[in-house]
Amino acid sequence: MMGHDVTTGRVVVLDDGEAIARHMAEWLTEQALAKTGGPFVVALSGGSTPKRLYEILGSADYAIRFPWARTHLFFGDERFVPPSDPASNYAMTQAALLSHVAIPPAQVHPMPTDGDPAQAAARYQAELQALYGAADLQPGRPLFDVVLLGLGDNGHTASLFPRQPVLEERKLWVSTCVPDDAPHTRLTLTYPAIHSSRHVVFMLAGAGKRAVFARVRAGDPVEPASHITTEGDLTWLVDKAAAGV
Repeated sequence: MMGHDVTTGRVVVLDDGEAIARHMAEWLTEQALAKTGGPFVVALSGGSTPKRLYEILGSADYAIRFPWARTHLFFGDERFVPPSDPASNYAMTQAALLSHVAIPPAQVHPMPTDGDPAQAAARYQAELQALYGAADLQPGRPLFDVVLLGLGDNGHTASLFPRQPVLEERKLWVSTCVPDDAPHTRLTLTYPAIHSSRHVVFMLAGAGKRAVFARVRAGDPVEPASHITTEGDLTWLVDKAAAGV
């Protein structure tokens, strides 16, 4: 695998958020069916376009076709709120997807949001290490098959927010973030964990994303998302409004 960053990954422009979600559902299913030799491991994202993706994957056709029995679902980030809270990425995913498909409960890995946030992050890292089978990430042996990401107006992705210490984290796989421009303490995958992937896919829809997409695509170092890299392929799925075409 050659490896890519936000400036070298390919850009796919589709009509709108619905087209992105449908394209992603089919691509993700193809990737899952093609995976041999181990489970298919995905890090999920929050947000409106991913929510639509999850609804499609939870529909009858994909619920049957997708190899749920050998899929493991993790989360790229989570707000430190109870699992039933409307702000919870897990709650959204549960309603849109998990309640509609036959995935073994032990293969769904919500981020813990109880107790001390730093200890919760360490618990989640231990869960990832158990599936990975090693305490350290090894080049050429990706942790994730696919990492789904969005992009905030302030340049954040997952919960890698501007000006926060987590942006300097190079050892931990999971860490905490307390944004100064958004509510809630967060847990998030770190840059090294996201890098250990076969595919990173950003999904962006709407004219409101146009300016930040342009900045990150150009590699503006001020934007946290500009520092995303992967051992494998990086793809931008953007609609026409976000792409400015």
